Amino acid sequence: MKSGGNDKSTAALFNKDEFLGRIRVLAAEEIHRSEALDDAGLMHLIEKTIISESQGLFLTLENKRDMANAAFNAIRRLGVLQPFMDDRDVTEIMANGYDSIFIEKEGYIRRVNASFHDAESYEDTVQNLVSRANRVVNEASPIVDARLADGSRISVVLPPVALNGPILTIRRFPDTALDMGRLISLGSISEEAVAFLNKLVKARYNIFVSGSTGSGKTSLLNALAGFIPRDERIITIEDSAELRFSHVENLVRLETRNANSEGKGIITVRDLIKASLRMRPDRIIVGEVRGAEAFDMLQAMNTGHEGSMSTGHSNSAGDMLDRLETMVISAVSLPLEAVRQYIASAIDVIVHLSRLRDKSRRVVEIAEVAGINEGKIMLNRLFIFNEKGEGKDGRLTGSLESTGNRLIRGRKLQMAGFSEA
Repeated sequence: MKSGGNDKSTAALFNKDEFLGRIRVLAAEEIHRSEALDDAGLMHLIEKTIISESQGLFLTLENKRDMANAAFNAIRRLGVLQPFMDDRDVTEIMANGYDSIFIEKEGYIRRVNASFHDAESYEDTVQNLVSRANRVVNEASPIVDARLADGSRISVVLPPVALNGPILTIRRFPDTALDMGRLISLGSISEEAVAFLNKLVKARYNIFVSGSTGSGKTSLLNALAGFIPRDERIITIEDSAELRFSHVENLVRLETRNANSEGKGIITVRDLIKASLRMRPDRIIVGEVRGAEAFDMLQAMNTGHEGSMSTGHSNSAGDMLDRLETMVISAVSLPLEAVRQYIASAIDVIVHLSRLRDKSRRVVEIAEVAGINEGKIMLNRLFIFNEKGEGKDGRLTGSLESTGNRLIRGRKLQMAGFSEA
């Protein structure tokens, strides 16, 4: 009986976070003394330290294993964030400080029951993550966007810009890019629309994908690129490389570069578009346009690089045209009428996606840029998402359906040997 009482008092005195912190310190001291310590050696050291430090604490084997993994993750990996990085169904990790962590999984965002030991350990993890991407973030340069080795995209914002402490966002991507077959099975697009887009890509129509943040623009762009013939030379241009084309052999991938600590060495999307024109591309694919680079993208589409594609943020296909006008005007001093003519001659089709209230990502509109009428760019809507209701599970029912309108710019389809329908 006496022994049982000692067990309880010992367990009551045990503090997991303090104990884990002590293990990390002891292991870090040993690592500092060792010139080289691989992952297996580090885990062995942690396990040995736990056995030594836990005598009399009556920890189970499972407790010790969990602590060893937590200590290893804290020292060599991403601490409490590592299990979410290992979960392939997690598409976004958002840390609003050391004790406020959210994830997006299967389209839903929720707060998780996990936190770092303290603000210092969280800040160490943030710095570790940024250094892996060969970037630097500090008070003088408090914002950084970068790409990790596994393709994940990270965004870090530090105080004084972030008022509630360091903010970390990690965008995850699937191991293999979604193809059109998968998008059809998810209900994101209809088979009829896919067959139509397949013809447009092969006939070298310039396609612009628009949508809100997280609506699936990059996934759709990847899937559209799957229709590009294998023998073409493709150049992709991105801020952080996300596009993955496995079927194209003659592929050049370009990525922007931020300025160094002296404010020099920056390479922008505009720089890369101009450089790509000297690389003899068949098509140029710009991951996203946000500003003045839109003019260069449109210029490439207008000067022989047909079949090019890009994406942009907007609330509708019409709104995307308005945003493109603003982007072009920020790059060159042209009358609005000339800008609209420039856009209408460059872009053939806009595919618009939306994230609906049931969190699903759907193509809700496919519209042809039909030219200028009375000074305004006209859209010929070819497909529209028709919502039909809501199922018992809360998921919206409906489909992307043809409007019955004919494609006005049918010349490219005819030249490629396709029917105009």
